Amino acid sequence: MLLAGDVGGTKTLLALYDVGMEGLPATIVREATYPSAGYGAFEDMIEDFLRKGRELLDAACFGVAGPVIDGRCQTTNLPWVIDEMRLVALLGTPKVKLLNDLQAMALGLLRLRPDEWVDLNPHAKPATGNRAVIAAGTGLGQAILYWDGHLYHALATEGGHGDFAPNDALEDGLLVYLRNKFSGHVSYERILSGPGLVNVYEYLRDMKQAPERLGLDASIKNADDPAREISTRALRDGDALCREALTLFARIFGAEAGNLALRCFATGGVLVGGGIAPKILPALQDGSFMQGFCAKGRLSEFLSAVPVRVALNSHTGLMGAADYAARMLL
Repeated sequence: MLLAGDVGGTKTLLALYDVGMEGLPATIVREATYPSAGYGAFEDMIEDFLRKGRELLDAACFGVAGPVIDGRCQTTNLPWVIDEMRLVALLGTPKVKLLNDLQAMALGLLRLRPDEWVDLNPHAKPATGNRAVIAAGTGLGQAILYWDGHLYHALATEGGHGDFAPNDALEDGLLVYLRNKFSGHVSYERILSGPGLVNVYEYLRDMKQAPERLGLDASIKNADDPAREISTRALRDGDALCREALTLFARIFGAEAGNLALRCFATGGVLVGGGIAPKILPALQDGSFMQGFCAKGRLSEFLSAVPVRVALNSHTGLMGAADYAARMLL
């Protein structure tokens, strides 16, 4: 019996798996989704989940949103410290592993079916090699799938906290605007995330890039998910200001995906995961994303041939954590 988890800043997915004949997670015995902010500690959430059954665990793995160092993680967007040794004591098995959430997602992405992908680059030329993984959600995650010639190995990064680099006058203004708002450093996560889309919207509104409809500001502020409100208004209602925000978001998303592809020489492709991409798919398909992706000067021709795919399955982080837990039993 395996316990796997995908621990995010907004929500956490936990699931129990039976191990199949081939040593891989086969059947989900039980799963649940929890609001992450509703718990003072990760251990409290696990205890809630496990008290619904009396399963004995053989291994456990959790993808967590934050840097994992020596089996310990101070989560980036939650006031939690998660420690492998404390979880070993709680779960009653020595086989417990913490992975960065994008590292777990990268492993899960390797298991998706062909119909769980949408291609963004019509000029792609599939090839073997490293793959870049980028995902926007509560924050911005990045990982690398290193190809050793036979197998892929998932490498964690904290690249989403790298410096934002503007590419035109409008983006120059966005950098200055966010530098003032956050009193200094502006990372890509300040733009390419749920809160980041709100930052982009507010910048364009304050710059009067397009008129704001009466009452829209209140609707966004009062929404359970302000970013979803903006994207819905853009895609469903055609609101001009929301459309501008989503277009700029998509172009910068593509630009940073291209940066990551260059850094890890992703001849094997770029995999776009996370909760936001499938919800704004039309905005990613209209050309803005690939425009930003390919705008790399002398390396534009190289990037124009790199496959770029959006994952439609939202459970890849959980799948990857379960896959890693199963390997611990081999």
